[in-house]
Amino acid sequence: MRLYLTALKPTDSVTDGFLPAARALGCDVTILTDRPERHLDSGAEVLGCDVRDARAVIDVIAHHHAPDAVFSNSDHLQAETALAAAYFGLPGKDWRACVAAKNKALTRRRLAAAGVETVRSVRLAPGDPAPPDMPFPAVVKPREGVASEDVVLVRDDRELAAALRAIRARRPGEALVVEEYLEGPLHTLETLGDGGEPLVLGGFRTTLGPLPYFVEERLDWEPPPGREHVLRALAALGAGFGACHTEYVMTQAGPRIVEVNYRVIGDHCDFLLGDLLGVPLFERVLGVHLGAAAGEPGRAGGHATALSVVARRPGTVVASPGTVVPAPGDPVRLWHRPLRAVGDRVEPGNTNRDYLGVVRAIGPDRASVDAALAAFETAGPWVIA
Repeated sequence: MRLYLTALKPTDSVTDGFLPAARALGCDVTILTDRPERHLDSGAEVLGCDVRDARAVIDVIAHHHAPDAVFSNSDHLQAETALAAAYFGLPGKDWRACVAAKNKALTRRRLAAAGVETVRSVRLAPGDPAPPDMPFPAVVKPREGVASEDVVLVRDDRELAAALRAIRARRPGEALVVEEYLEGPLHTLETLGDGGEPLVLGGFRTTLGPLPYFVEERLDWEPPPGREHVLRALAALGAGFGACHTEYVMTQAGPRIVEVNYRVIGDHCDFLLGDLLGVPLFERVLGVHLGAAAGEPGRAGGHATALSVVARRPGTVVASPGTVVPAPGDPVRLWHRPLRAVGDRVEPGNTNRDYLGVVRAIGPDRASVDAALAAFETAGPWVIA
């Protein structure tokens, strides 16, 4: 079988997750990318391609080996990849759902039109003035942003105007969204679909860093409240095929969608999810694109936490705990994946890009996981000078 994987930069999800899963499924993998020099160590065939253009993706595939699946886990390439899969008559996502999920203004419009929920939201094209009657507090964000980049809480017209100026200076020509602040606990719902009703894998409770920014610092496994509302939202968007990671807030008025990420959860929570459920998650995700059923969700064996170590100050990394994997017999399985190296210069930008490393742990209960995380942080802290 031939799997085409569209990608931008290499990620751990691809190199340590999807590529080994593809080989386990017996697939020959061809990576299509506009940055082929960055994928030379992947062990897969690599072809240069303008992966942001579905026509280019289709043309390269058509003149290479016949495809059995076309897949991407990139936030930025879902619609293009879906169009290519549809062209070759392969299982895949609806490109319209990919566009509606990626574009936060379209997400709001689709959910309101379907009667699922209404959140006050205004789309601002480049040069548009600030909305005059926005309720505060409000959130400003890029229409198609990722990783909490340039997402900020504003409390009045002055802060709104300042945020718009600053973000537009960094993102000239991009549309922005201003919407009401959704107050309440933040949750995720993780789903996997094969064309029928999506399979609910579970969810996490998300702990954010201090406002006015929205850096995700910790995720804890927790039964997802409001799951039926989220499933109705996904149905309204048409986001029922493949992996999907949805973030939502349990407000006093009920659950409200924050954003729909039409790919598997990231920041090493994908590895955490598969280990916790005891299923080959990456193989399952690729499997539906190869025509297989989603399978059973698996059962969580205890509690799981992903803790992101965030750089709190600018400086140079002078100490790191390094890579950690569980030892046989440990009551709590704990992994640490460094994302920075000793000697790296860090300049925090109040986004998820500020992570120094990710610790993930699975144990019999929350108390044992918390104790293991605390012991790890004490034994080998990150140090920035």
